[in-house]
Amino acid sequence: PPWLVEESIRSTPARVILYGRDPRHDLVLDGTRVHFTNFSEGVQVIDPYTGKLREPVKQDLVNAAKVIDYLEDIDFCEKALGAHDVNQTTVPLHNAEAILPHTTKHCAFGPGDGQLLKKMIQMGAAITGGEKSFNERPIISFTTCPVSPLKLIHDTCDIIIESARSKTVCNILSMAMAGATAPVTLAGALVTHNAEILGGVTLSQLANKGAPVIYGSSTTAMDLRAATASVGTPEAALVSGAVACLAKYYKIPSYVGGT
Repeated sequence: PPWLVEESIRSTPARVILYGRDPRHDLVLDGTRVHFTNFSEGVQVIDPYTGKLREPVKQDLVNAAKVIDYLEDIDFCEKALGAHDVNQTTVPLHNAEAILPHTTKHCAFGPGDGQLLKKMIQMGAAITGGEKSFNERPIISFTTCPVSPLKLIHDTCDIIIESARSKTVCNILSMAMAGATAPVTLAGALVTHNAEILGGVTLSQLANKGAPVIYGSSTTAMDLRAATASVGTPEAALVSGAVACLAKYYKIPSYVGGT
């Protein structure tokens, strides 16, 4: 019912802190500041030694994390690549193992499911000096995506619930595609996008009132010639701007994708 969604919006924190392993890299998200991160997830990489295009391996994640840690203009570290040379059932843990020791910035991961999320929190606690230290300064946040149109699938729900229970930040990020998984008009796509995010926000607050979330978006239009998502286009910029306005209206920190 509407009152439940509205109550959940009100209990969602308007201010979120993304803690770095080094406090110099702490980031405050409150609707008034802009920060930048790399995007994920690259499925191919140009080998720096041979110049050939290939699938990424775990060592590539280590190298990417070191580069991201060095670059002053990137404020926190997202998983730039996914390791293709490990067991794909547990690949989120391999990704975290490759990245966490090699950056002092906050790290954001797609954990795969709720059980792997809890394992990744244990990894973060090992780095920060224990569960108490991690709870005070969680250096990891999580990203999960509804399945457009209008579905919160089992793993998405698990991630939102477990993240809320652990009070780690969860970026609920819709990837609706206008003309494919959402109405072809940008306004129509935003309606379904908004419903998906608010569904996730409501679930988060039902799991643990006051749990921190981010209103996320990689929503864009479909390239009608190639049947792929068109990122870095005027349509994507318009959607991202509108998403930021919606998040400000709800007083929830936002994240938008682009190039």
